[in-house]
Order: sequence, then C-alpha cells, then structure tokens
Amino acid sequence: MVSRMKIAAISYLNTIPFVYGIRHANNDLHAELLLDIPSSCHILLNEKHTDIALIPVADLLKIHDCRIITPYCIGAETNVRTVALFSNTAIDKIKTIYLDAHSATSVQLIQILAREKWHITPQWKRLTDYSLLANPDNHDGFLLIGDKVFDYENRFSTKLDLATEWFSWTSLPFAFAVWVARKDVSEQSVDAFTHALTYGLNHKDDAIRKSRYVSEYNRSLDYVTHNIKYNLDEPKKKAIRLFLQHIGLPARGASPD
Repeated sequence: MVSRMKIAAISYLNTIPFVYGIRHANNDLHAELLLDIPSSCHILLNEKHTDIALIPVADLLKIHDCRIITPYCIGAETNVRTVALFSNTAIDKIKTIYLDAHSATSVQLIQILAREKWHITPQWKRLTDYSLLANPDNHDGFLLIGDKVFDYENRFSTKLDLATEWFSWTSLPFAFAVWVARKDVSEQSVDAFTHALTYGLNHKDDAIRKSRYVSEYNRSLDYVTHNIKYNLDEPKKKAIRLFLQHIGLPARGASPD
C-alpha cells in the first residue's frame, strides 16, 4: 500500500487552483489534503501532522527542519485585494486598529507599514468580535484578510490594500505564503507535488467552476487571475528577505534562496 503524504493548505479562494491541482492532477501524488486558516498551517507542520504546508511567511520564523519548495507562492505584485485596512477616517486619524489574527504575516506587515510608511502609532487590538464591523467607531481601523474582505469592500469610506502600500514603499511585490516541506520529504514527492500545483494553475477556470466559489464565478476568476500572483520569483524572494529583516529575525528553519 502506497503511503499517503499529508498536505496542509489555506482554506481561502486564493488557494483554489492549488487545491484543484492536488485533487485532480493525473500523476504519482498520493496525498491527503487538510484545509485550515493560515495561522494553523505551521503548527500542523511542526507537530508532524503534515509533510507539506502552505506557510505564511512570518511563520517561517517558527518552523524547524523544513525547506521552502516549489516555484509557487501566494503573492501579489500590487493590489492583493484581500489583505486590507478598513476605516471610516483618514489613516492619520485612526486611534485603534483591530487585527484579524488569522495570519501573522498580515499583522506584522501592517505594523511595519504603520511604523515605516504611515508614521502612526495606533493602539493594536486583536479582532475577535466581528460584530464590531457593523457599527465601528469613527477612529477605528480593521485589518481584514481572506474571503471575508469581499463582504466589507463597500462598507467603509477608506480601504488601504496592504500589498499596494508595500509596493508603494519598497517598489517590490509581496509574498504572503510559501510552500514548505519537512526535510525528509523526497525530491520525487516534491516533483509530483509541484506538477500538481502547475496543473491547477493551468486550469483556474475549471478550479473555480468546481468549487464553492462558482456562484461568484466572474469575481473569483478575476481575483485568482489578476490579484493573486503565484510565481515565487526573485523579486518576491527579495521581498520576503526584507520583510523578515523588518520583523527582526532571520528565518531559523526555512528561507528563500
């Protein structure tokens, strides 16, 4: 009996091409797929519940005995759309920013931008009660990530896209998450996995049509085609290195070449 490799991915629209490839590519990939929020993926990998995981780049600091694999990531060159700061006031008038804690990367990124680009010192609070978004204080801001952003795009007077803000400050794209494998995963398995991801990226239309996002087909296909940039190229690797420098530590277990 062939051993099934376990893979953890993020349960957002931006991973649908990857998920489709893993499930439908006709190759030698024998895998069980686990879907979770970004902040849980590094835990699954560290505790050896998975062999490969899609890891938010800030969590590269928390993993060990692992390596970045595949030429793919979850990235953006300018407007990512689904990582944004919402408010009903100007950025310099915000007093409190509530942080969607599903991803450490976005939390770290907004704090870098606040300090280095916007030059503000808000009070930071964890966003646990999403009902606050229904009746926000005029001096509040909300960092939201993932699919929920679509529901709030037109409810606030101000939206700052964090990938756009990063590009404006650094002239670099951004990589939010990368694929990481434990060191004992074979190159043959990595090759089969990479083939599956490539297959999914080449079939984005089918991936959307066979997903729960088909009811918003046009919006979803536009998002995975134009907002999310999946190639882990040298500018995105440079961005990862710069981001890790700004949060204060080099990655212990995995870092871009």
